[in-house]
Order: sequence, then C-alpha cells, then structure tokens
Amino acid sequence: MPSIDIPSYTTKYRVRRIINWVPLGLTYAFLYMARYNLTVAKNALGDLMTKEDFGIIFAAGTFTYAFAFLLNGPLTDKLGGRKAILIAAVGTALMNILLGIFTLDFLGNRGGFFFAHRTFLFSILYAANMYFQSFGAVSIVKVNAAWFHIRERGVFGGIFGILISLGLYFAFDWGDAIAKATVVHPEALNFIQEAIRTLFGINGTTSDQTWWVFWIPALILIIFAVIDYLIVFDKPSGAGHPDFDVGDASSGDTDETFHLGEVLKKIITNKIILTIAFIEFCSGVMRNGMMHWFTIYIKELLDKKILIERPWVDEHWGLLQLLAGICGGMAAGWISDHLFGSRRGPVAALLYGILTVGAVLMAMFYQNIAILSWTVTVMMMAVIGVHGMMSGTATMDFGGRKAAGTAVGMIDGMVYLGTGVQSLALGYLTTQSWGYWAPFLIPFAALGTYLATRIWFAFPNATRKAVH
Repeated sequence: MPSIDIPSYTTKYRVRRIINWVPLGLTYAFLYMARYNLTVAKNALGDLMTKEDFGIIFAAGTFTYAFAFLLNGPLTDKLGGRKAILIAAVGTALMNILLGIFTLDFLGNRGGFFFAHRTFLFSILYAANMYFQSFGAVSIVKVNAAWFHIRERGVFGGIFGILISLGLYFAFDWGDAIAKATVVHPEALNFIQEAIRTLFGINGTTSDQTWWVFWIPALILIIFAVIDYLIVFDKPSGAGHPDFDVGDASSGDTDETFHLGEVLKKIITNKIILTIAFIEFCSGVMRNGMMHWFTIYIKELLDKKILIERPWVDEHWGLLQLLAGICGGMAAGWISDHLFGSRRGPVAALLYGILTVGAVLMAMFYQNIAILSWTVTVMMMAVIGVHGMMSGTATMDFGGRKAAGTAVGMIDGMVYLGTGVQSLALGYLTTQSWGYWAPFLIPFAALGTYLATRIWFAFPNATRKAVH
C-alpha cells in the first residue's frame, strides 16, 4: 500500500536534499537567463530587430521547445534527470556562444550575409537553443520526484515558482545591466558593470557589444554544469540515503525498467494530465503575453516620447517578477498542501480568476501606465503560481516518479506551444495597434479558469486508494 504520510527524514537527509536541488535549481534559473536574453537583446538592438522579427524568432524557438518534449521527455525518463540537466546546460551554453558570435558579426558587418538574413539565421540558432532548454524543467522535476513526498510537493511547487522568478530576474535585470554595461557611452554604472567592462575589455570600444548578453549566461551555465556533474544525483540512494515511497502515481511500482510505450500510454490516456496540459497552454499565452510585450510596449512609448521617463516597474521588471513569483509560488504551494489537502486544481482556478480580472483591466487601462504596470505585476504573480503548481508539482503527482519526465515534457511543451502562438499573434497585432494586446489575452485567461475548475477534486489514484 502506498505511503500517504511524509516520512520522518533525518537532518542529514534534509541537508543532502538541499545540496542536491539548490545547484540544480540555480542551473534551471540561469537557463532562463540564457532564454529570455533574446528580449533584452531585442530592446538593445532597437530597429535592427523589429517587433515582427522578434515575434518570428521567439516563435521559432518556442515551437521547437513545444515539440521537443516528444523526444526529450521520454529520453529524460530513460537517462535520468542528472544527465538531462547537463545536456541542457552545456547545449544551451554552446548555442548562446553562437548567438553571441552571430550578433558580433552582423553588428560589425551590416552589409554582410548574416545581416541581410539575420531574422532567419537568428531563428535557426534560437530554435537550437530552445531545444536544449527543453531539458531543463524536465530534469528538475524528474530528479525531485524521487526526493520529495507528494504531501510536501505543494511547497516544492512554490520553490519551482521561485526558481522561475529568479530566472526572470537574472534574464531581465541582470541582462539589462549587462546590455547597459556594453554600450559605447554607458551612464551611471555600478561596480559590477564596471568590472564587466574591465574584465572583458569593453572600455574604449567604438561600438556597442550587445553579444555579451549571450556570452555571460553561457559562461555561468558552463560553471554550473561542472557543479551539477559533481554533486547532483537522481535518487537519494545515489547520495548514500535510502530511497522511499513518495506516494504518487508510481507508488507500489517495483519494476524500475523504463518502457516507453507503457509510459506514453499512461500519460496520453490520463484525462487529468491532458487537462493540465491545456491549462498550461493558456499559461504560456498569458505569461509570455505579459512578460515580453510589457517591456517592449514601454520601450516603444519611450522611443516615441509618449513617455518621458522609464516607469519604475519597467526599470525593476526582473526584481518585481522575482518578488511576485516568490509570493505567488509559495502562497500557492502552502494553500494547496494545507487548505486543499495537496490538491492543485483549486489553487490554479483561484489564480486564473485573478488573471481573468487582470486581463480585463489591461484592456481598459493599457494607456494608463501606472495601472497597467501594477496590474501586470499582480498577474505575473498569479501565472507563475499556476505554472509552478501545474508544471512543477502536478506533473510529479499524476505522472508519478517513473513518468515524471514525460509528463512534465508534455505539459511544459504545451506552455511553449501557447508561447509560440502568442508570439506570432502579438508580433503582428501589436504592430497594427497596441489596443489588440489585452483583448487577445482575455479568452485564454477565461479558458484557463474553466479548465482549472474541471480538476478541482483531482488527486493521484494511488494515493486516493491509500486514503480510502
């Protein structure tokens, strides 16, 4: 009979678990920095990358990410999360190095082949980057499925949300700081930005060196790949601790052999997982429909002199997403575990209700920058909470320990399928008018709310049997 109570962990085990997931989690966060640095580069490059160019490039990457789960989810279940995070970190680092080389070439040779075909070539390289990125969420959920009991995974969902938020902070605030440090005539740099200019020989240059927005995250990922190789293990037994029954959908399974057909059947015939997948499709539309286009919108208003000063929220966009993600993620996890008996659906429904109201407010007040800024910030808190709960926790619960990689691959793939849809759509729509921005988001917020209510009482069968 599967266990439904949290095991009595030793202090040594708790410490070793922290040592296992902290570098793993930070690697995942820095993958975000090497993913959304494209948005930072777009703002730094200005008219050299139009909104439609950005939409095409980002869509190429996100559609690649969305369909990569067909291979990478089952592959991670077969290879293990440790190998998957190493593939993600090293592959992403290499692609960011190439993106930086390409940016260096077309900025220095604006009449050359790379410059003339920059949208197509950027799309190819960014798609390859996102292929390797797709191992990230799969690996972290796969590893932690063996280290966290189902009754404490709501908290892990909160941690997952924090990691996402930390990654967004790295991408937008750190990335923006790097971009500012690499211009020809920088203004008001802090000591870290000054150190970057000195360390990488940027002082005295005659052109902007935007390519460091790609190269610095690549360097960080290589460092973390080495750390992960040395101290991350797939299971507690790898670190000298006994494995235990985590109480999820794999409870009671004694056969550790991976069978792809069996795992895929388990995933695609599970109505709960399919519902979660479509909820997360909506999350992809909502999260990236706010996160990227808000900063692009503000940049356009500043360039057109409609805004005189950069709004505080935009200036600290990464930090606010970090704080919003911490609040949203941890609150969602605590509420799920302590108020709803570790059910994930009720929290997702409540947070999607906030997203629906927020999308309507965006449509009404998109020209009022103060109202828009704080509305979008609250909405980011809600959508990060949903994403952490669905992709980070529900995938472990309903996929089970053995199928966690395939489950999260499918669900995270749906997130980026939604991301690709909004990227193409909003790249075109916002070029016509920013008045189309929020109305495009409203139906997806409403659909996500409805779907979340459909899994209000959902709970993994193995644990439900144990409870009853």
